[in-house]
Amino acid sequence: MNKKSRSKQESPKQKLKKHTQFRMNVLFFSIFLLFSTLILRLGYLQIVKGDDYKREIERTEEISVNTSVPRGRIYDRNGQILVGNEPKNAITYTKQQRTTTEDMLKTAQKLAELIDKDPSAVTVRDKKDFWILNHKEEAYDKVSDAEKKKINGSETKSKTERQRELDNLVRDRITDEEINSFTPEELEVLAIYREMASGYNYSPQIIKSGDVTEEEYALVSERLGDMPGVNTTTDWERVRNSPLAVLGTTTTPKQGIPQDKLDYYLSRGYSRNDRVGKSYIEQQYESVLQGQKTVAKNVTDRTGTVIDTVAVQEGRPGKDLVLTIDSELQTEAERIVSEKLLALKRNYGSQILDRAFYVMLNPNNGEVLAMVGKQIVKNKDGQYEVVDISFGTYGMAYEVGSTVKMATVLTGYQYGAASMGEVKIDEPLWIGGLKKSSLFNPRDYNRIPINDMMALTRSSNVYMFKIAIALGGGVYERRAGLSLAPDTIDKFRGSFASFGLGARTGIDLPSEFSGQKGINPKPGNVLDYAIGQYDTYTAMQLAQYVSTVANGGYRIAPHVVKEIREPSVDGKTLGQLSEEVRPTILNRIANSNTEIDRIQQAMYSVYYNQRGTAYKDFHDTKYKAAGKTGTAQKKYYDDPESPFYTKDTVTVSHVGFAPFEEPEMAYAVLVPNVTTVPSKVPHPNNEIARHMADFYFELKEKRAAEGISGPDVDYTLKEPENGEAIREGE
Repeated sequence: MNKKSRSKQESPKQKLKKHTQFRMNVLFFSIFLLFSTLILRLGYLQIVKGDDYKREIERTEEISVNTSVPRGRIYDRNGQILVGNEPKNAITYTKQQRTTTEDMLKTAQKLAELIDKDPSAVTVRDKKDFWILNHKEEAYDKVSDAEKKKINGSETKSKTERQRELDNLVRDRITDEEINSFTPEELEVLAIYREMASGYNYSPQIIKSGDVTEEEYALVSERLGDMPGVNTTTDWERVRNSPLAVLGTTTTPKQGIPQDKLDYYLSRGYSRNDRVGKSYIEQQYESVLQGQKTVAKNVTDRTGTVIDTVAVQEGRPGKDLVLTIDSELQTEAERIVSEKLLALKRNYGSQILDRAFYVMLNPNNGEVLAMVGKQIVKNKDGQYEVVDISFGTYGMAYEVGSTVKMATVLTGYQYGAASMGEVKIDEPLWIGGLKKSSLFNPRDYNRIPINDMMALTRSSNVYMFKIAIALGGGVYERRAGLSLAPDTIDKFRGSFASFGLGARTGIDLPSEFSGQKGINPKPGNVLDYAIGQYDTYTAMQLAQYVSTVANGGYRIAPHVVKEIREPSVDGKTLGQLSEEVRPTILNRIANSNTEIDRIQQAMYSVYYNQRGTAYKDFHDTKYKAAGKTGTAQKKYYDDPESPFYTKDTVTVSHVGFAPFEEPEMAYAVLVPNVTTVPSKVPHPNNEIARHMADFYFELKEKRAAEGISGPDVDYTLKEPENGEAIREGE
């Protein structure tokens, strides 16, 4: 019997049983596959992706937490503190991602019961917003349904823009009566709330600092558990112990990062309410002074609420700066410059005199020993007072007169327009109908043979004019026009720049000004350039220039920071040296040592030859020095509103170095607009230069007697000697 015959004989019951059994097998196999898939999936999720999902649930993130680490201190070269920090009790509030306005309002109400908060900073806008917060339904009822429909029906505006338009409309309809309806207690809550609301998520916002009483600090500390986000901590207030403007200033935590530099600082891990240096040294060395904030990992639950904060990296105070400035030299220079300015202001012709500058450098390494800028202003009582504008030493430029003549002669040597010992005739020159002469020889047809050294000693303008004419390939004929090569002034400027005149000095401070260059290189202006009465220069450029001559021809960048140090460990001595600022040689001038030596001798003659322009002030020094005076006559164009606009005015200057044989300090004095009476010029430039040179050597002698040798004293920290502290934000 075949297979087909046997199947025909199977009963229906057998067939049903067989079919059911097959279906059960399929079902069990499907269940097996499903469970296997589920087990594999669970294993994948737990083993392979478990950590990822755990992090997603916990939602942890690393952020910079502003713990207000102390900013680095600033000391003078002898360890005297110029800028420091003063610890202050502070109360802060940190807003979390899910914090609502209602949460902040409740916390502000609780905090207002524990502290006093001055509401004077509250604005009308703040009051309107606070009134809306406390009267939401009533506030938005001020806008009709039709107005709401019109605003919400706009298809060109985003939801945020539509809400902003609605809110502005509500604010406009809040009455004065409603604005002024707050009680003193409510205003205090508002003052706290506005500080809370101005912060950013996870960034502590200072609610009160500096004037937090011990009682307030204790009360808030006891109630921290009742006020989420509130904390008691130590804040630091920046304190300057010197009026020296180039120390710079910082923003306050309330001001935070300036808007124009927000992206720059945020990209470097700053918080929006961080202090940052906003001028001069504080700004230039921000990355050194700022310190390292604590980096913490905020652990949040699935609602975004921070449930724990774990420190990843401990914060570190900023590093300290040791400046090159000597406080004793600086203080004395400030005193004498201020004294001379006030005395000069009593003279006839001093109507536009208002400032003076003094710089002292070490010519061998570019260290700035003193930098003084002083300006006379009238106070609210109409009395004259002197304010600090030390930034003007490198940021304000003027015609300086004959102090540039060493550069003129050296340029002449470079181009063959003069030679060492060459005699030229000093005589009044007539360029067409214009007479140009030396101050000591104004009389027509008076011809005085003079060599290069005596030209500097007596400050011969004509010698410099004739160098300029030779440099430009010109030929002088009395009362005839003068023609010079078009590139004559470019040759001058290129050479002068190698000394530091008309070029940035490279000082380690922001916003240096290189001076103004005249735009009309006609022959008469080129002659004026040769005697310092065309382009403008800063006092710092003059100091770099005379340093270049003093040290044998090397132009060195001036710098105000000597060392960077770790924070002091014991508060008694400076911390470990982190970095020493080394001299930066920018270039060497294109003159031989013999040529430079001759110019140095000529500058010596200015002080000690009876015909020298500074003989009266320097001939009797106990030390030997060398220098050059300068007087520039010009028109006054600084203030178009001044009654002296376009009138004649005189600027005086002075450069020098000492000791003559082995220079260790070089100096520059610049007093713009010293008088409007050219026939009677005072010379505070020479008096200031002599006084400070004397003081330098007296101070050196005094320190030697105290057992201190060399330019530096020990690095034992010293408290400020005088002057009132200038606090952050003042």
